[in-house]
Amino acid sequence: VVDVMGARGEWLARGFLNRRSQIVVRVLTWEPDEIIDSDFWRRRLSRAADGRASLALDDTTDAYRIAFSESDGLPGLIIDRYADWLIVQFSTRGMDRARDTLIPLMESLLRPGGIYERADPTARRREGLTPSEGKLTGEEPPETIEIRESGYRFLVDPRRGQKTGFYLDQRENRRILGGLCRGARVLNAFAYTGAFAVYALAGGADFVINIDSSYEALELAERNLVLNGYAEDRYELIQGDVFQVLRDYRAAGERFDVVILDPPKFATTRGQVTTATRGYKDINLLAMRLLRPGGLLATFSCSGLISADLFQKVVFGAAVDARRDVQIIRRFTQGPDHPVLLSFPESEYLKGLLCRVW
Repeated sequence: VVDVMGARGEWLARGFLNRRSQIVVRVLTWEPDEIIDSDFWRRRLSRAADGRASLALDDTTDAYRIAFSESDGLPGLIIDRYADWLIVQFSTRGMDRARDTLIPLMESLLRPGGIYERADPTARRREGLTPSEGKLTGEEPPETIEIRESGYRFLVDPRRGQKTGFYLDQRENRRILGGLCRGARVLNAFAYTGAFAVYALAGGADFVINIDSSYEALELAERNLVLNGYAEDRYELIQGDVFQVLRDYRAAGERFDVVILDPPKFATTRGQVTTATRGYKDINLLAMRLLRPGGLLATFSCSGLISADLFQKVVFGAAVDARRDVQIIRRFTQGPDHPVLLSFPESEYLKGLLCRVW
């Protein structure tokens, strides 16, 4: 822990130092009298938990993010609750060094049945850390954890799934979009474990086609659809390259009422931004050509390096090439358990557009 001083010697902030990282100091406090000790970590964890109090009291949902790194004043710490388990990530050197203080605090404040570490190897490597994964305390989580979200049931793989196992940040967007699918033929691209499909069918969709490159993800998607009571004549699961499958649908003259595009991160470094924008344009162009006039396109980007303004311009470029008139009727962002700290605007990473395509 170091103090950050201005050019004229004035005190500015206090934070974690890591000379091996591109981010040399990660600020912990702007208050000169605030000491970084166990009481500090208790206050920060308590504040983060208090910010999710409404979710903690919701008996229809038992999966949500409790700590969101810099946005909760805990740079490099992710805590996700899945039913009785906490799945955590320590992705900065400073937070990793504080784990022996933080883990007992998580136990006392959050009272989980067990805490499991699911490392982000890329983030840890950038900080000069080695991979780290496994049970930290309490009971080992099962192979799949059953959670509830808005009353629906899902199985989460905490060891091999994306992120910590589930896209918790899309909860509110799934609820909104599900209510717009009545009577619709829906294409759910980059379907992962089928959460958007469950909400779409619950909202009255006639049929949902789910496409993903991962057989394991689609296998879990089918289990989630069955778990929520949907028969196999209401959905289809297709393993394949989404770009190619959508091209094949276009050639076959397929049409849909709703298309959902929720791809993985296309850009993880600044050098990948140009390639990523081409990918976003291509996939949105294909989706627009598959929509019936007046159909809905829900399109997302979770690439933090792609700004909301740039993403909208990319979708506009796709509309021009598709020769379709496109109206934005809603903007999407991450759920309230993924807050955006005003002094850290980079925490607003998820952006989405709900478009009417004519």
